[in-house]
Amino acid sequence: MRKVKAESVALEDQPGHYIRRLQQIAVAIFIEETQAHGITPVQYAALQAVLRQPGLDQRTLAATIGFDTSTIGGVIDRLERRGLIERQASPTDRRVRLLHVTPAGRQLLDDVLPAILKAQQRMLAPLAAADRTQFVTMLKMLVAANNGLSRAPSEA
Repeated sequence: MRKVKAESVALEDQPGHYIRRLQQIAVAIFIEETQAHGITPVQYAALQAVLRQPGLDQRTLAATIGFDTSTIGGVIDRLERRGLIERQASPTDRRVRLLHVTPAGRQLLDDVLPAILKAQQRMLAPLAAADRTQFVTMLKMLVAANNGLSRAPSEA
């Protein structure tokens, strides 16, 4: 393999640079659209995952949404303090706490959904309508193919 000089590689030609920038933009749009509800993208993902699979434990939740197991506890703590999620003791292992969305959490998910959908629409708005499905399909392919390289691989 021949040696490449740093000055010969343009940042503008590197997809990783644009993926990082797109993630920043996606978070900014999400926060802007959902600010009245005070929820972050990770909190939304956690609530949504627990709503769909009641009784998840924290480790399984982290794997489901592709989030670091060492910091998911803080996310759950914040949701629990707001009364959006609750931990219940596992009937088979007292050390494990199973997660459940509270009625207030379900109501928040219902209330924030129009803002979430608007944020998703805004993120894809620069693309032609015909290209949006293909773009999302390609994103899913890239994430799935590289999942194992993540610091927090998803099992979903």
